[in-house]
Amino acid sequence: MAKFDLMVFSGNANPVLSGHICDYLKIPLSKAVVSHFSEGEIRVKIEDDVRGKDVFLVQPTSPPVNDNLVELLIIIDALKRASASRITAVLPYYGYARQDRKDQPRVPITAKLVANLITTAGADRVLTIDLHAGQIQGFFDIPLDHLFAATIMLKHIKTVKIEDLVVVSPDVGGIKMARAFAKKLGADLAIVDKRRIDDRSAVAMNIIGEVKGLNVLIVDDLVSTAGSLVEAADALKKAQCKSIFAAITHPVLSGPAIERIEKSPIEKLFVTDTIPLSKEKRNGKIKVLSIAPLLGEAIKRIHNEESVSSLFN
Repeated sequence: MAKFDLMVFSGNANPVLSGHICDYLKIPLSKAVVSHFSEGEIRVKIEDDVRGKDVFLVQPTSPPVNDNLVELLIIIDALKRASASRITAVLPYYGYARQDRKDQPRVPITAKLVANLITTAGADRVLTIDLHAGQIQGFFDIPLDHLFAATIMLKHIKTVKIEDLVVVSPDVGGIKMARAFAKKLGADLAIVDKRRIDDRSAVAMNIIGEVKGLNVLIVDDLVSTAGSLVEAADALKKAQCKSIFAAITHPVLSGPAIERIEKSPIEKLFVTDTIPLSKEKRNGKIKVLSIAPLLGEAIKRIHNEESVSSLFN
């Protein structure tokens, strides 16, 4: 890789992850001022020369979602106007992904709107991890590389050596992800059949599969208020499983999530650093695994025009 051809910039959403990606790539993090004017408008100034360069901008649209999204769009515009050759928006976490279809009358498809905004701002490519809904890839009219955190998760879980393991999907929509984990771990599969009351809560109804006397691993793409996760864990405990672990890519952890997890029967929750965790959200039950090597390798291969398909597995 040519020393100055590849450049990585970071917004304010997750600068620590951006730094770790640059450490993996053995390049410095490129310089940009991303601050605010006195009235609150976002101020951006690209300090390094990007003319003709292959630029990657790391900026998950995690909470505060709107601030981070607008920051992403403005930095992309600044890079475009500074004549960057190619701009890849690296979104470890894609916000608004849960609004991916019209499931009620008179509601927006915000995931599509965000895709349009990113494209219109000037991004040439998108790199993301564990989209909440796979069809969001089709919302973009530019190339999108969709990576999976399972590689990082599985590597760590195998070192923990959990015996008599059953992989559990907390709902029907997560079966594909749970099946992939079960196959790699040589474990059986179970599903929690739940009924959603509203957008903030759900009730577990039945356990499909055998969990009695076994250790379970709940897998999902994101945990927000932890209502569904804890409800599933309680249902599994009532079904007389031995111990409960969880592996969830994006730790949104909003509202009462931390309190719920602390009081739940979950022994360990494995998450990644796609979203930074504040000190208040860190506790003994949560183990953060770095996604930087996966993103760094993908960035290197995209820059070198090499295949990234092996990273999708």
